[in-house]
Amino acid sequence: MALTSSARDYINRILQDISGMKVLILDSQTVSIVSVVYSQSELLQKEVFLVELVDSISKSSEPMSHLKAIYFLRPTSENIQYMRRQLASPRFGEYHLFFSNILKDHHIHLLADSDEQEVVQQVQEYYADFVAIDPYHFTFHIPSNYIYMLPAVVDPSALQRFSDRVVEGLAAVFLTLKRRPVIRYQRTSDIAKRIAHEASKLMYQEESGLFDFRRMEVSPLLLVIDRRDDPVTPLLNQWTYQAMVHELIGIQDNKVDVKSIGKFPKDQEEVVLSSEQDSFFKANMYENFGDIGMNIKRLVDEFQQVAKSNQNIQTVEDMAKFVDNYPEYRKMHGNVTKHVTLVTEMSKIVEERKLMSVSQTEQELACNGGQGAAFEAVTNLLNNESISDMDRLRLVMLYALRYEKESPVQLMQLFNKLASRSAKYKPGVNLNCCLSS
Repeated sequence: MALTSSARDYINRILQDISGMKVLILDSQTVSIVSVVYSQSELLQKEVFLVELVDSISKSSEPMSHLKAIYFLRPTSENIQYMRRQLASPRFGEYHLFFSNILKDHHIHLLADSDEQEVVQQVQEYYADFVAIDPYHFTFHIPSNYIYMLPAVVDPSALQRFSDRVVEGLAAVFLTLKRRPVIRYQRTSDIAKRIAHEASKLMYQEESGLFDFRRMEVSPLLLVIDRRDDPVTPLLNQWTYQAMVHELIGIQDNKVDVKSIGKFPKDQEEVVLSSEQDSFFKANMYENFGDIGMNIKRLVDEFQQVAKSNQNIQTVEDMAKFVDNYPEYRKMHGNVTKHVTLVTEMSKIVEERKLMSVSQTEQELACNGGQGAAFEAVTNLLNNESISDMDRLRLVMLYALRYEKESPVQLMQLFNKLASRSAKYKPGVNLNCCLSS
């Protein structure tokens, strides 16, 4: 798969085919879709001088007829209503409408009826209805999506909206890849079955013409599985670079907020971790934490050699060479600073929270036998003041998953001890509460 380049190609085509000064108008979801594949400086190069959200631009009436408006929105009823109101009283010289997924026929008629002043130049579908984190991974940014996997009764309309969003996003992925998949699902999961059946209905019946691509020797497989089938993995601390940054510091749309780590200039309080833009991260994102330390040292050594050579400026030719290489030098300096900062902070967190000891016990609970030894190890860690509340909860949950039937009395002792350490954890804590992670 090449999801990042495909999404970027869509945005490229939207921006480069429209000349002149432009305003790019997005919604709360397409802003993430664009931001992971396009930087602010790149937007400026495409003559995009203003980026606005569709709901906030509706509140303004200032005319900007010198700008061409490019809308890139999800084809939702809410966004169509925003567009209808804005077309009724147009502020921009031209309107170019792009939607990130399949546009319903009645939505097209509504837009046409609203364009009384004939300012709309084009309406197109560009299937980038997913956030391409990297070439092989994407997300739909559905808040609290774990709720729909719990065995509790949920609001049917909310469940339908969740299912629709997943199916629409999957359709966009396969339209982007120009593939129609064979669909399989986990038989024991109602929500997996629902999504699989609705995706099949969309791709093979309702919009079969859109998915009528050239047949491949081996068809791609869309496998829909339920997170509940593996409750253990989300409870384990991670030890590869990308996963640790996500777990210990936090990544959102390939951006890491480092304000809490230390004092940085305002323009450096957020750093980008993207395998498409950062060769060191691409090479090390799945490396173990121990190897990262050695690789960071090599990166620092390489930068010191470059910095040393730049200090030996003795001639005009040397100066000209330095000026030519200065952007690359600055980029390298920023990369080194970024990775050293992140690894230093994570090392500090690992030490403060005693994550080596915690992780060792987690692995023993997940993989090895010995209920008595496990109970003693978990009890000792619950008594350790350095262990965070979240790590305590994870340990007890792992113990419960492994030994709930074998030692219910000791499990209740751990629940009580957990509750005594933190008031928010009551005896008999609901184990489902952690599935949100």
